Amino acid sequence: MSAPLPSGRIGRRFTALAAEGRAALVTFVTAGDPDAATSLALLRGLPAAGADLIEVGMPFSDPVADGPAIQDASRRARKGGASLASTLALVRAFRAGDDATPIILMGYFNPIYRFGVGRFLDEAVSAGVDGLIVVDLPPEEDEELCLPALAAGLNFIRLTSPTTDDARLPAVLRRASGFVYYISITGITGTGTAAESTNAAAVARLRRHTDLPVAVGFGLSTPAQVAAAARVADAAVVGSAIVNCLAAGLDDQNRPRPGLIDDVLALVGQLAAGVRTARS
Repeated sequence: MSAPLPSGRIGRRFTALAAEGRAALVTFVTAGDPDAATSLALLRGLPAAGADLIEVGMPFSDPVADGPAIQDASRRARKGGASLASTLALVRAFRAGDDATPIILMGYFNPIYRFGVGRFLDEAVSAGVDGLIVVDLPPEEDEELCLPALAAGLNFIRLTSPTTDDARLPAVLRRASGFVYYISITGITGTGTAAESTNAAAVARLRRHTDLPVAVGFGLSTPAQVAAAARVADAAVVGSAIVNCLAAGLDDQNRPRPGLIDDVLALVGQLAAGVRTARS
């Protein structure tokens, strides 16, 4: 097998959910979207709404792996002044009231490189970050961030996809930790949905290579879709649907209308119900 079982908050959460006999709901939001205050209020509300783990997007000017919804979220956040420093501050503020929910920063290497890898890792650990997903760093570049992150005590979550064959998987998973994120469709976020049988076969293949929990993401937007993923995987990841719900609550100046946070959290609650009843 490729890696030790997850430790820290991520490990404790997956262990607890396995004991309950259910999968996790992993939710994605972009830090600072549409503004710092709304972003923090939303982040603080996600656990009670049903999010078991939270991915926080690091705003970036060129998020090429993301679809239009998350690209727009990144643009809104950056226009509002969001940065890597403010993203870390957001996590720190969240941690002041929640020491249990795992937080994973997701994004691209360029902002981390510009910030300084050592400084970033020090501040991420101090703020209460649990793991990283960096979509544009392959295993061949592990010295850049993966190895220093692991040494700092952060989980480094790897992405796999339908095109990651058995010859490539050992290299991808060799230093994976926390969980493995299976991208269930080829292409960008927020497009298409894979069949449950397809995901089941993919998850089974991954489990032959690793003991880490497997999360399925990309293309999940409804309670039925997350339930289908939760029946075959250890977690279902929802990003674009949540970001789209947030965007629907903005006015033409990208300011939050009354009820925006309640609407987003209501959607998360519906998705969580799909996960929690998936194996009933």
